[in-house]
Parts: sequence; C-alpha cells; structure tokens
Amino acid sequence: MFRIIPQDQEFFVLFRKASENIVEGAEQLKDMLQEFDNLRERVRAIEEVEHKGDTLTHDIIKKLNTTFITPFDREDILALASSLDDVIDLIEAAAVRMLLFKVAEPTPHAKELGFLILKCVQELHKGITHLSSRKKDHIYEHCVEVNSLENEADRVCRDAIAFLFEHEKDPVAILKWKEIYETLETATDRCEDAANVLEGVALKNA
Repeated sequence: MFRIIPQDQEFFVLFRKASENIVEGAEQLKDMLQEFDNLRERVRAIEEVEHKGDTLTHDIIKKLNTTFITPFDREDILALASSLDDVIDLIEAAAVRMLLFKVAEPTPHAKELGFLILKCVQELHKGITHLSSRKKDHIYEHCVEVNSLENEADRVCRDAIAFLFEHEKDPVAILKWKEIYETLETATDRCEDAANVLEGVALKNA
C-alpha cells in the first residue's frame, strides 16, 4: 500500500539498542555465575544495564506517543517494549537475589539457566535486527529457537527444583534457590513473549 507519510525508522534503531543492551546484561549475568567473585561490583554493573534499559523503554514509549504513523502496529510496539524491559528486569532481579541471599556459590543448574538466558536474548536480538527488512522470513527461525530454548529452561528449572527438594536439608536454602531458579526461568518466559510478538509482526507484514 502506498504511504504518503514515510514510516518512522527510529523505532527499529531503538529496539536494536534495547536488545543489544539485554545481551550485555545477560553476558554479565553469565560471567557472574561462572566466576562468582566481586559480586557487589558485578551486580552494580548489571543494575546499570537495567537502568539503561529503562531509559530505552521510556524512549520507545515517548516515540510511540509522538508518532502518527508507526512501522508496525502500536500495540505490538508496546508489547515488544514491555517484554524486553521485563527480560532485563528479571536478569537484574536474579543477580540481586544472589547477592542479598548471600549465596556462597552458584549451582550447576543456575549456571545452565544463565547460559540459556544468554542464548535466548542473542536469538531475540538477531530476530529484532530483521524487523526493518522488507523480507521478514528470517525472524521466524530466531523465534522458533527462542521457543526451543525456553522449553529447555523450563526443563532445567524443574530438574533444579526437584534436585533441591531431594538433596537440600536447609529449608531456608531451599526457599532461596527456588526463588532464584524461578526468576532465571521467568526471564526466558519473557523472551518467549517478545519472540511471539516478533512472529506476529512478521506474519502481519509478510
């Protein structure tokens, strides 16, 4: 369809910046789980990434409120911005919990979930880079991969909690780790939400 007013391309730039920022946060979380040293400094660095994410989300919403013609549906822009913001919020929340709960060392399950979060956000970022393309076929493959990774994170989280209740005798430790595992897994849920929005955008604009 011919458009008299050109679509605003700045949304694509903002979404790429937001997804790049989330990848940075996920990389820092994975490194934190692998090294597990200087926790306070590592958590502070992740908090800074989360603050940058808040600013980018605000910029997207402000742009949405001041743009007459958007490159794709307004509700999809809002849903994508919201789910991306949730991902980085949960990455920060998991890191903060490990600091506040005075975790002595990360479990193998936590490390695996951190790795899956990073893989999820990397695939999400790749899908977002194709939003501005006329051909959006490549978005689908990245969305499918995000869904697959989220299913794997579900399995790891279930196994982690089952192992926890079977082997951990300290009820306080059980509560702490259960909350950490569920926070990590929920981050992949929000990645899947964002992937579902992306897939919908691709279908509507094919």
